[in-house]
Amino acid sequence: MANDNKKPELKKPKFNSYWIYGAIIIVFIGLNVFGGGSWSQPNKTTQGEFESFLRDGDVDKVEIVNRKVAKVYLTPEAKDKEKHSKNKKGAGLLSDGKEASYQFEFGDLQNFENSLNIIKSENDIQTNIVYETDNNVMSEILISLLPFIVIIGIWIFIMKRMSGGAGGGAGGQIFNIGKSKAKLFDQNTDVKTTFKDVAGLEGAKEEVQEIVDFLKKPEKYTALGGKIPKGALLVGLPGTGKTLLAKAVAGEAHVPFFSLSGSDFVEMFVGVGASRVRDLFKQAKEKSPSIIFIDEIDAIGRARGKNNMSGSNDERENTLNQLLTEMDGFGSDSNVIVLAATNRADVLDKALMRAGRFDRQIYIDLPDVRERKEIFEVHLRPLKVDEKLDTDFLSKQTPGFSGADIANVCNEAALIAARYDKKHVGKQDFLDAVDRIVGGLEKKNKIITPKEKEAIAFHEAGHATVSWMLEHAAPLVKVTIVPRGKSLGSAWYLPEERQLVKPNQMLDEMCATLGGRAAEKVIFNEISTGALNDLEKVTKQARAMVTIYGLNDKIGNLTYYDSSGQNEYGFTKPYSEKTAELIDEEISKMVEEQYQRAISILIKHKDKLTELATVLLDKEVIFKDNLQKIFGDRPFSKSDATFVEVASKDTNTATDDEIIEDDKSEAVIDVNKE
Repeated sequence: MANDNKKPELKKPKFNSYWIYGAIIIVFIGLNVFGGGSWSQPNKTTQGEFESFLRDGDVDKVEIVNRKVAKVYLTPEAKDKEKHSKNKKGAGLLSDGKEASYQFEFGDLQNFENSLNIIKSENDIQTNIVYETDNNVMSEILISLLPFIVIIGIWIFIMKRMSGGAGGGAGGQIFNIGKSKAKLFDQNTDVKTTFKDVAGLEGAKEEVQEIVDFLKKPEKYTALGGKIPKGALLVGLPGTGKTLLAKAVAGEAHVPFFSLSGSDFVEMFVGVGASRVRDLFKQAKEKSPSIIFIDEIDAIGRARGKNNMSGSNDERENTLNQLLTEMDGFGSDSNVIVLAATNRADVLDKALMRAGRFDRQIYIDLPDVRERKEIFEVHLRPLKVDEKLDTDFLSKQTPGFSGADIANVCNEAALIAARYDKKHVGKQDFLDAVDRIVGGLEKKNKIITPKEKEAIAFHEAGHATVSWMLEHAAPLVKVTIVPRGKSLGSAWYLPEERQLVKPNQMLDEMCATLGGRAAEKVIFNEISTGALNDLEKVTKQARAMVTIYGLNDKIGNLTYYDSSGQNEYGFTKPYSEKTAELIDEEISKMVEEQYQRAISILIKHKDKLTELATVLLDKEVIFKDNLQKIFGDRPFSKSDATFVEVASKDTNTATDDEIIEDDKSEAVIDVNKE
């Protein structure tokens, strides 16, 4: 209804620089048409042709202009001759019919006069000779003003380019460069994202919803003596939904919502960032109560004084100082709440993180199995999916996936289904999409020798065998020797979603990872470069056990992990050289023990390993059912995990960053060239 009552705004005609260009063109045309320009110029001829016209008696008058140009005027009888009429030009708009028919330039005036007099006397011709001096005042004025016109035109063009390069907003003009680039969302802006579109994140939604509710009904909270919070910081891994949550706030809140990125404050000019911060808060205060959202705030909020090798004044620090002042300085009693998002909370300045500026830090973790189901249901709404599709199954097949990853899976599944001309997106399409995202695109046309293919098959069968025989190793989902992405073979596992990881669980995972190289050693009595990814993963795990989690007896209950990120760019290690040698020894010892353990397991089950590799060479892809036929049921019966909500505040949870393991077995290369 508010929009109906608004009067239509009368748009004023905007000044366009092209009007200047048009005026200049019109002046040139006018000078040419009305001032004797090129359009009304006589035909060009030569002195020889002129002398021929003169002998024939066709010339009525010769006009010598500025002692170098001769204009030839023909007699009325001569104009009707064929040789002259075919070269006749159209007259100008203001022509009186007495224009010259020809003109030419001559060299020396005296010689020209002598030859002209000789011809006149020989042929008894009474042709008049007239001398004129042509002074084109308009041309002279235009020539004198032309440099200034060109300079003005270039200046206008540059100003237009500079204003257009910044999106056409107020901050795009060079004189308004200090203006904020924030995009305003209010009740007149159509924002479709709401809290219904944000699946999972129940705790984060509750806290953010409380902020929105505070702005809508402040008296509900102020009646008890509470104060409006200054800000809330959304912290989480990339793709977990921080920006989406902010968009939902913009859709839910009926207050002005200013959205911009941290990089919008950064400019090549000194003082621009601080000026834009002042202008942003000025606009927000004018429309208070309001919300400001700064995405990727680590672009301007990094800790001050770090890595400032030059010692000069840092523009980014000035911007941060101004932000600190605006959020909690003198006179900061306005109803303006600042929301910010980052995935690098460890590098933010401590002054920015304190209470009174960002009163709340909302941590957004990766979704669990229940939240992944809700996220799948949101992203499946626009898709034409099979009615038999089970979202519980999809959520269990994607442990560790973020919200953005799940959205990518749904989109990829729809593309795969469309590729095969299906009318609905089915279960297999989603499984193929997960494989495509985790492992990469299949490369069935890749040239692999039979010996290499056999080595890859035994490598992958080694992984599957060892993981099947270990209690705490992740259960196998699928093994393939079809090249995919950078890998020549891949194995998919479904790890448990653990909140706490014990040493024996990590050691079993390391042993299963080394099962590929161990199989090569057992079968071929030689190893290859195909275990590069396995060795990288195992080394990182062993180093984490020794240096981070304190799970080594010799190193003891010590950790060299810096959660604050203060030592990220440090040149010195937090331990001595003697300790470094001990760490290297323990890592090497741990990895070697698990390697020998994997070899012993494979020697014990060598016949089943060979059988599994043979099946894999034949079918190229095997699943859990194939392992059950060969090995029987796993010796360890695991009951379904029961998830309970814990009140523990320990933020250091699971160790494995990889979710569905892609064992990238690189090319099997014989480095011993004969």
